[in-house]
Amino acid sequence: MHIVVVGLSHKTAPVEIREKLAIPESRLGEALARLCSYSGVREGLLLSTCNRVEVYAVVDELERGYGRIQEFLADAHMSLSSEQLTPHLYWQTGDRAISHLFRVASSLDSMIVGESQILGQIKDAFDAALAHKATGLILNKVVKKAISVAKRVRTDTKIAEMAVSVSYAAVELAKKIFSDLSEKTVLLVGAGEMAKLAARHLIASGVRNVRVTTRNPQHAVELADRFGGAAVPFDQFREDMALADIVLVSTGASHYLIGADDVQRAVKQRMNRPMFLIDISVPRNIDPAVRHVDNAFLFDIDDLKFRVERNRGERLQEAEKAERMVQDEVGVVRQWLQSLEVTPTIVALKTRAEDIKRAELEKAIGRLSNLSSQERDLVEGMASSIVNKLIHHTMVTLKTEVASADGAAFVEAARRFFNLNEAESSAVNGETPALLKDGSEETETAPRAGGNNQ
Repeated sequence: MHIVVVGLSHKTAPVEIREKLAIPESRLGEALARLCSYSGVREGLLLSTCNRVEVYAVVDELERGYGRIQEFLADAHMSLSSEQLTPHLYWQTGDRAISHLFRVASSLDSMIVGESQILGQIKDAFDAALAHKATGLILNKVVKKAISVAKRVRTDTKIAEMAVSVSYAAVELAKKIFSDLSEKTVLLVGAGEMAKLAARHLIASGVRNVRVTTRNPQHAVELADRFGGAAVPFDQFREDMALADIVLVSTGASHYLIGADDVQRAVKQRMNRPMFLIDISVPRNIDPAVRHVDNAFLFDIDDLKFRVERNRGERLQEAEKAERMVQDEVGVVRQWLQSLEVTPTIVALKTRAEDIKRAELEKAIGRLSNLSSQERDLVEGMASSIVNKLIHHTMVTLKTEVASADGAAFVEAARRFFNLNEAESSAVNGETPALLKDGSEETETAPRAGGNNQ
C-alpha cells in the first residue's frame, strides 16, 4: 500500500481553476464516499480551502491510484476536463507525500508562511473523514502526526509571531507603544481596505472603543455599526482626535488632512499622553512634520512595508527550523509504516517455512514407516533446525533494516525471494502448496498438463 497526495494549490493553479474544484462542506460526505468507492483506494481525506484542493489517500497501486484520484477530481466539476485539470496537478507518494502534509499543516506551504488558519482547516477535514469512516489505520496516524507537528512548529519557532501584512504590522507597532490595547480608543479616518483590516486586527487584539469618520456620513455610520463604535462628522474629526490613542488614516485625498498643528493641539489636550498615528494613504494624508511633535508617533506605508519585509525575512529563518522539524517527524512516520510492512512479512515467512517443513516431513515419514518415536522426533527436530537456521538471518536483517531508507526494498526482496505474495494468495483461495519432484511448487488445485495453463 502507498500513501499519496494529488492536488493543486495557489502555486500551481489560478483561482478560476481552484474554485471549480472546491468542495462545499454540504457535499463533503458524498465526495468522500465517492473517493473511497474507487477500486484500489483504501483510505481518503479531502482538504478543500480557498488556496488548495488536495486528496490524501492510501492506495494499493501507485499508477492506478493516481489515475483514480485524477478521475475523481475531474468528475468533481463536469465542466472541467481532464486535459484542463492535469497541467495544474501535483502528485507525490511516500515520504514526499507525508512531508507535504506536514508542511501544509505547519503553514510552510501557505501563501503567507506562518498563518494559522490552515491547521484548523486540516482538523475540520480530518473530522469529516472520521465521521464518514473514510480514513483508517494509516491516514489516522499520519494526519494526527501532522497536527502534532504543526503545533510543535508554532510552539518551538517564532514563525507566527512577526507581522507579514501591512495591516497587521500596524497592530504590532501599536502593541509596542501601548502594551495593553483594551482601554485604548481608535479613530478611523476614511474607509480604505487596509485601514479597515487594521481596525479589525486592533479589535481582535483587545481594542473596544472605535470612532469612524468618512466624507460620506451614511458610510461612516454603517462602518461604525460594523465595528461596534460611533460615527464622527468629517468636519469635526480633528477636534475629536484628542480622544484617540490610535489614529488610522486611509482616504483618497491628494493632500494632507492632518497637520503638525492638529496633532500638537490634540496631544496638549491629552495632557501629553502618547498618540499613535498610522498613515496608510497614498498620497500621504498626514504631514511628515508630525514626527517632530513630542509624544506623537507617526508611521506611514513605507515604514510598515519596511517592517513587513524585515519580518518576512525573519519568518523565513524560522521556517528553516520548521522544515528540519518536519523532516525529523517524517522519519518517525516512515519507521512506523515500515514496521507495518515487515511484521506481516516475517509472519508470512515463518508460515511459509513451516508449511514446507510439514509437507516434507509428512512425505519423508510416510516412506520411513519403521522409525521409532525417538527417531521420528530426531528427524522432526533436524527439519525444524534446518528451517530455522535458513530463515533466521533473513528475519534478523528485516527487523534491523526496516528503519533504514532502504527498508521497503528489503521487505520486497524477501517477499520475492521466498515467493510470499503467491503463497498468501494461495492461502486466501484455499489452496495448499505442494512440492513437485523437481523441487518447484504448484498448488494442488492447479491442473497438470503438457502445455502451460494460461
